[in-house]
Amino acid sequence: MKNSKRLSTKSKTPLLIIGAAVFVIVAAVMNICLGASGMSLAKLWSALMAGPGSSANQRILWYVRFPRTLACLLAGAGLAVSGAIIQKVLANDLASPGIIGVNAGAGLAVTICCAFGVFSAWAVAGSSFAGAMIATALVVAAGRKSKASKTTVVLGGVAVTACLNALTETVLTIVPDAALSSRDFRIGGFSSVNRDRLIPAAILIIAGIIFVCTLSNELDVLSLGDDTAHSLGLNVSLVRNGLLALAALLAGASVSFAGVLGFVGLIVPHMARRIAGTESGTLLPFCALSGAGFVAVCDLIARMIFAPYELPTGIILSILGGPFFIWLLHKRRGKKS
Repeated sequence: MKNSKRLSTKSKTPLLIIGAAVFVIVAAVMNICLGASGMSLAKLWSALMAGPGSSANQRILWYVRFPRTLACLLAGAGLAVSGAIIQKVLANDLASPGIIGVNAGAGLAVTICCAFGVFSAWAVAGSSFAGAMIATALVVAAGRKSKASKTTVVLGGVAVTACLNALTETVLTIVPDAALSSRDFRIGGFSSVNRDRLIPAAILIIAGIIFVCTLSNELDVLSLGDDTAHSLGLNVSLVRNGLLALAALLAGASVSFAGVLGFVGLIVPHMARRIAGTESGTLLPFCALSGAGFVAVCDLIARMIFAPYELPTGIILSILGGPFFIWLLHKRRGKKS
């Protein structure tokens, strides 16, 4: 029975990936074409073929819409895959980069960079990764030391997030000028994304997703439990730490240009498991594509809902993510009862 179910899931994998890819393309095209200055498909194709130039459509496409849409796709893919990794490694579907402090650690690191006047794209991306990694290590170490339950680990992550956010506000109080530079990071959005900030993070996110997809078998074995993984010859400590480092890299690189976008790493992996199943070989690429399209759609809503005024994308994600998290808690409580 299990084998037949596994075969049916594998047979659906190409269709799932193709469907997710179509979703990403449609979301990206809508994000580029719709806005304060609308652009038809014919004008989009013409500006795309002409390349960067001086016409209005070329400037809008190549210097505004295209970098912003690419940033949405990269941030969504990075945060969704990061969330899928964290949930698998911690065996808890309530865990995500935003909830266990990964995003907050990256945001604190970016704020410190702004306070010291460090604006180099590679320095910001590197410090974001370091901040995300430190936050991840704190949560995991605290959970192991206290032998906490899975739910308690998530609550510990919430506490770590609160402490890191307090430290961020402390830095902003001491160095008020940093508040102007880090405002986008604290809310989360794409209005100030530029090519220089995007390129280093794009390299890290694409390389990280490709690399973690090659470790899908190890991730599946690790999710069986430490004892089972040990019996199958897996170096549990090395693989767990390596996967968490990759999750921190993806989240940190995303936060370095998109800011602290919450709930992407919670909503997308959970819904992706319902559609694509739990096998990492299918789940991870499906999460990457679904997350990319999801954030692009949320950014489009943020730009269009009160046009010509624009909301930060992080606000839309929080409005969607808060009720979703409560629903997950209620669902888990129902299962236990």
